[in-house]
Amino acid sequence: MADNKGIIVFGEIVNNNLSSVTTEILGGGRKLADELGEELSCILITNELGDAAKQAVEYGADKVFTVVDALYKDYLNAPFAAALGKIVSENNPRLVLFGQTSTGRDLAPTIAFALGIGLAVDCLDIKLNADKKFELTRSVYGGNAQATFTSEQVPQLATVRQKAMTPLAPDSSRKGDVTEVKVDVDAGALKTKVLDTVKEEVAGIKLEDAGVIVAGGRGIGGDAGFKQLEELAGVFKGAVAATRPPCDNGWWPETAQVGLTGKIVSPDLYVAVAISGASQHMAGCSGAKNIIAINKDPEANIFKFARFGIVGDWKQVIPAFTEKVKKLIAG
Repeated sequence: MADNKGIIVFGEIVNNNLSSVTTEILGGGRKLADELGEELSCILITNELGDAAKQAVEYGADKVFTVVDALYKDYLNAPFAAALGKIVSENNPRLVLFGQTSTGRDLAPTIAFALGIGLAVDCLDIKLNADKKFELTRSVYGGNAQATFTSEQVPQLATVRQKAMTPLAPDSSRKGDVTEVKVDVDAGALKTKVLDTVKEEVAGIKLEDAGVIVAGGRGIGGDAGFKQLEELAGVFKGAVAATRPPCDNGWWPETAQVGLTGKIVSPDLYVAVAISGASQHMAGCSGAKNIIAINKDPEANIFKFARFGIVGDWKQVIPAFTEKVKKLIAG
């Protein structure tokens, strides 16, 4: 432990800018690093750096390690793991943080296995205890409970759920060191390659970035009902999600499914409409800061998780709720 110092964040880049989850983890990492009195670093692996290194410093990093090469145009586990593993091994941090993204979920276990240490996935909170060890909190039992873990091994590794941490306001006056790292990777030895990339076109706010999500369940009854949910979400400048049955029935796109087999979200407000509150769905939205439940069944499980609940037919509640929100926003 004495030789391990500082925190490292694996940064992800989207369109030459830091991803939102990276800025969030830098904010949380900055707080932990200040408690330790140690440095916060960010690793950026890409083919085009853009302003990402500068942004990493503005969002809290003391140091930024960059690995820039055409080889990193598309994410592949082997070259990214080689670059990340080299930097982590040379700098001996206490903690390495990844976003709970498709890349983070793939890369973090590879690094943990290579270092022979454990990994806590989908963390909701990270705190420092009196022994200067990190306590990692994550959902268990399909979101029905939370458990806190720590480890005698260092560095500790964790993936962090989106919106579980709060980004700092960017500060252009902050100063930090940017170091380019050279990593020798034999491109010819790679066993996989990306043949094609298909980008999902999303109209409006992405589900993962939405501060407010209006979600519908089986009780909506059909795709026409989701039009009303769209209107409410539009008033909030939020996004619309669904449980698995509406997606399976084609009422709403599968890419907007929230739950154990869908996306995991942590908005400021989650409006659950005609959703029973099954554990599989709650695993995807239990990190929401506030849940409003609308269900005609007063015994529905969703009310156990909701901060506010409305017992009634959503067809009557949603129009009235939408109009009330419009008036409040209009002032």
